Amino acid sequence: MLRDAGYLVGILGKVEHLQPEEKFGWDFVRGMRDLGMGRSPQAYGEASAQFMERAANEARPWFLMANAHDPHRPFSGSQEEQDQFSAEARASYPAPSKVFGPEDGVDVPGFLPPLPDVAWEYREYLSSSRRCDDVIAAVLQSLQTAGMAEETLVMFLSDNGIALPFAKANCYLQSTQTPFIVRWLGVTSPGSRQREAFVSMLDLFPTFCEAAGLPEPHGVDGRTLVPLLRGQTADDRDAVFTVFHETAAKKRYEMRCWQTGEVGYIWNEWSDGSRKYVAENMWGRSWPAMVAAATEDEQLARRTDFYVHRAPEELYDLARDPHSLTNLATDPTSRERPDLARQQLLEWMVGTGDPLLGTYRKLLADSAPAEAG
Repeated sequence: MLRDAGYLVGILGKVEHLQPEEKFGWDFVRGMRDLGMGRSPQAYGEASAQFMERAANEARPWFLMANAHDPHRPFSGSQEEQDQFSAEARASYPAPSKVFGPEDGVDVPGFLPPLPDVAWEYREYLSSSRRCDDVIAAVLQSLQTAGMAEETLVMFLSDNGIALPFAKANCYLQSTQTPFIVRWLGVTSPGSRQREAFVSMLDLFPTFCEAAGLPEPHGVDGRTLVPLLRGQTADDRDAVFTVFHETAAKKRYEMRCWQTGEVGYIWNEWSDGSRKYVAENMWGRSWPAMVAAATEDEQLARRTDFYVHRAPEELYDLARDPHSLTNLATDPTSRERPDLARQQLLEWMVGTGDPLLGTYRKLLADSAPAEAG
């Protein structure tokens, strides 16, 4: 739509994530290997400058999607990096501007056990995150140098949580609660924050339509974020639905989630007591360390077994349990009951024509209390 409206459209990195490429109509493309395996701030800065110079020469408005491959695996300094990238590839990008070490005193996120190897891998992740920051700085510097900073809507976002157990490739809060930072001079207020309203990246398309003055196509699922960006309140953004389909290895683990500020409810269609979950977030140091420690830690043994097998339903009181450690779905003493969450998810699945609607209805029918005789 933007291209048809006269925009120059470009993409840096993760080109292969948007397929088939020819359907997107990019005018300017730089792939991962053109950008130092998607990890070179200098390469991103230079490519951004080239793109903006072309837009200026052609006197066209523009849209640039700049995708850093950090902090995706392999993390900075990890054994995975040595195993997956050749020496030539590793030489094409620099070290992060800060490498995190034990002396930094970094705390492991609460959904993970504070084991030494988990902390080690988390520091590698933070180092990769810093190099992502370096890439962003380089792109923003090119924007500033081009003299277009004051007339450009800038958004920074992430598509999922950290590639560690109980985060990426799941539907937990820490799987989908990601950074979303917006700079739009004359619209956003510097330093302002929105802590209550739930937004989805589905909302970006209608937001861009409004920002560009284009009509929003009929049937778009998302809703424009412009009122929120102007500082207005939104009482109808108190929940969000999230979905997971398959891992990077194309293994299907269908999940659906209803998320509010207080409650997280997950339906795991795949969980049958015997099938085992395997995903990219179990590579590296953390998961093997958790499994090894579980041989002598009963609580951790239950946690790792649950991660592999799950339960058909998960329910978390996020006000008391923000890291989703205690599943209340079958706890009769819990103040949180799954009935409301089930109804919310059912209505959403009906509205979206979810192909697993029949399977979910069967779960609800099987779990309904029997009528008194």
